[in-house]
Amino acid sequence: MKRIIAGTFLLSHLLTLGCSQASREEKASTETITAGTQVQNSPLKLTLELKDNRYQNKPQSRSELTITNTGEQALPARGWKIFFNGGRLKTADSTIVQVKHYNGDLYYLAPGSKFKEIAPGKSATVEVSGRSFRNLTDFPVGLYLAMDNNPKEGLPVAFEIKPGTHFQKSEQALAARIFKENQAIQNIPAEKLTKVFPTPVNYQEKGEPFILNEETIIIADNAFQREAENLALTLQGIMGTKPVVQNQGNGKAIRLRQRQNIPAEGYELKVDPNGIEIAASSPAGIFYGIQSVKTLLPASAFAGRVNAVTVPGLEVKDAPRFGYRGFMMDVARNFQPKAEVLKVLDAMALYKMNVFHFHFSEDEGWRLEIPSLPELTTVGGSRLHDSQSKTSLMPSYGSGPSNTSAAGTGFYTRADFIEILKYARDRHIRVIPEIESPGHARAAIKSMDARYERLVKEGKKAEAEKYLLRDLNDKSIYRSVQGWNDNVMDVSLPSTYNFLETVVDDIRAMYKEADAPLTTIHFGGDEVPGGVWEKSPGVKALMSKDKSIKTVDDLWYYYFGKVNQLLKTRNLYLSGWEEIGLKKVVQNGKVNWVPNERFADQNFHVNVWKNSPGSGAEDLAYRMANAGYKVILTGVTHLYLDLAYSTSYYEPGLYWGGFVGMEKPFYFIPYDYLRNLREDDNGNPINRSIIKSKEPLTAKGRANIVGIEAPLWSETNRSPQDFEYKMMPKLLSVAERAWSKDPAWATEKDAAREQNLYNQAWSEFVNVVAKRELPRLDVYAGGFNYRIPAPGAAIQDGKVMANIQLPGYTIRYTTNGSEPTVTSPEYTQPIDAKGTVKLKAFSPAGRGSNTVTLVN
Repeated sequence: MKRIIAGTFLLSHLLTLGCSQASREEKASTETITAGTQVQNSPLKLTLELKDNRYQNKPQSRSELTITNTGEQALPARGWKIFFNGGRLKTADSTIVQVKHYNGDLYYLAPGSKFKEIAPGKSATVEVSGRSFRNLTDFPVGLYLAMDNNPKEGLPVAFEIKPGTHFQKSEQALAARIFKENQAIQNIPAEKLTKVFPTPVNYQEKGEPFILNEETIIIADNAFQREAENLALTLQGIMGTKPVVQNQGNGKAIRLRQRQNIPAEGYELKVDPNGIEIAASSPAGIFYGIQSVKTLLPASAFAGRVNAVTVPGLEVKDAPRFGYRGFMMDVARNFQPKAEVLKVLDAMALYKMNVFHFHFSEDEGWRLEIPSLPELTTVGGSRLHDSQSKTSLMPSYGSGPSNTSAAGTGFYTRADFIEILKYARDRHIRVIPEIESPGHARAAIKSMDARYERLVKEGKKAEAEKYLLRDLNDKSIYRSVQGWNDNVMDVSLPSTYNFLETVVDDIRAMYKEADAPLTTIHFGGDEVPGGVWEKSPGVKALMSKDKSIKTVDDLWYYYFGKVNQLLKTRNLYLSGWEEIGLKKVVQNGKVNWVPNERFADQNFHVNVWKNSPGSGAEDLAYRMANAGYKVILTGVTHLYLDLAYSTSYYEPGLYWGGFVGMEKPFYFIPYDYLRNLREDDNGNPINRSIIKSKEPLTAKGRANIVGIEAPLWSETNRSPQDFEYKMMPKLLSVAERAWSKDPAWATEKDAAREQNLYNQAWSEFVNVVAKRELPRLDVYAGGFNYRIPAPGAAIQDGKVMANIQLPGYTIRYTTNGSEPTVTSPEYTQPIDAKGTVKLKAFSPAGRGSNTVTLVN
């Protein structure tokens, strides 16, 4: 599952140059980016100016941090802290300012012994150093000022970043690399593109279209009445009139027919002048046939009411490659509104994805109302600066000091979740809820602490202890990968299992009321740090009672054995991250994780995310499948959508597991992904020798590959727009690979022929994306804030050359240093200009990409 902390603003130490009481002197900077925070009526403004990104010729930075007092009161020499999210800070003693870790990703800047008061309108500057910055995500977020004498209030602080020209060389090199890659892309006429997406198994155009208009009726067999009604509502939104739905009839119509010899999720589609016929053996198959019809329609059909739509004549026979085609939405670390969840389900349904992994609980938030345990959302669903409060969580991931932040505070009520379940059910999407445990559980732990204190005050001690998730006398010391020292459930306590049973049963009740399928619950299981449970009195008591538990490592099997039994008694199976099916062994003096034979035959479904080159786990998914585990391929290298699209400094997103653009999921080969493991975590070509000895997938293992899932973690998503930018268009590549059969290039043995076949397939795909699907996403379900790739550009023979990944998009440029707009000159031939040339790609609708700057 990943979750290396969002490695932002990692200062190795703080060097002081002294504080000036003089008026703030504006510092020269060649460029100020939009990253940072603008705050009205802010008492302070902080400006970080990057001076050296290879300080002392090492991968570290040197910057100047200027604190400007923009308020009406002096910033005193003592008694304040500036909190911010991001980085695992290390600081040498400083007599001017100090940087200290609070918990998780929350840090603060505090005055040292020689810090001097800053009067209104005055500034102080300090020098800071740390790890080199890679992209704009590396900087602090959510800055706010808190006074020691008023610990319940935090005041947002304005923040500005000045990166200078330190990234120009790498940006220009990246643009040249993209230019070279784009040269393999052909511009294919729209009429020659496959008009059903994802690519169907068999597709043949017939040339005789059907005219869909307000006179069209829907004739549906009894098994498909729900799908027929949903189709009628879709057509009503397009044409303004809801078609009549009936069981039989003649004439031009859309017919939904049941035919038993078609695979469960498969369908057959025929369009001719007499109408549209979709045949399937199941409601799901009919539904996917309807989605194919929707992708046949022009994007304009979804933009507003039209009188008629021409549907191209064709015949399709289709069925999915995998029964599990998943997307994971993290709403815990940063929240997304219910409307965004429903919008995601609409997109998933359109592209025939059928599993929605709902990540609603984490260290930083619990987002689902559990009626039996209200504190889970009243406490765990709220983030607020109040160092003395036990009724909310502290700010994380830039949510800021107020509980009015839409990213930090929020949850789904029971009614909301039932609505989500029904919405997913009607779109043939299974919702898998995730209860993070035993690690990544801080929100739950703190919520149950609050419940305990409330009931103890009421004199109900026994009831208070019923759901505690930690031993109150535990003195264990640990630190999770994300920086928490209090985020792991104590698995020795009966109260932990009381908690899990209650949450599971409340969730089951919601599914039952929604009439939605529930076959499994995901219990997390990853990234439990060393040191946990070692000084827990509860653990000590359990180990003295149960002699099979010899070390704290054995508690892992104890815990998941009990959770597995909890689910089995409710006719559910256990899902989790890969660690639930691994055990720790010592090999050649080194600790390794290997498949645990104890649970191999227990129908555990595991999301295997570790496959980074050089990690030793490149083949872990195949090893676990070969051992008998049901594996959902969730590899970080190709499928983590929260990772930045490219190495560009201006591209938002994390990069600890590499960079994932639209092409990475496209060239992922599920049954032979080691073959296309091309880049290391820095985006450089890998040494192929590191995977030569890796374990291949066996015939048994192949049968255990359940499907594909793409997670989108939310550390850097503070709005629906942030979320959608990372989701689209990458999700289209995931949908293609999960539904469609192996393309010819994936099994071709001849390297040269493979490359030619790949270039052709990639060209066809990006043409479909650019000319059919992105225009649809401009308007579908209200429209999506998809990412537009920046142009590739290179200087050749003294001229600037440019191209674009998405055929049909326009490149515009300037030569005077200004930002290109939709009215700037269009790039049609090499630009013969010296100095600074800026280029930007624009969609037909006028939306733009990031800007590429070349100095010629």
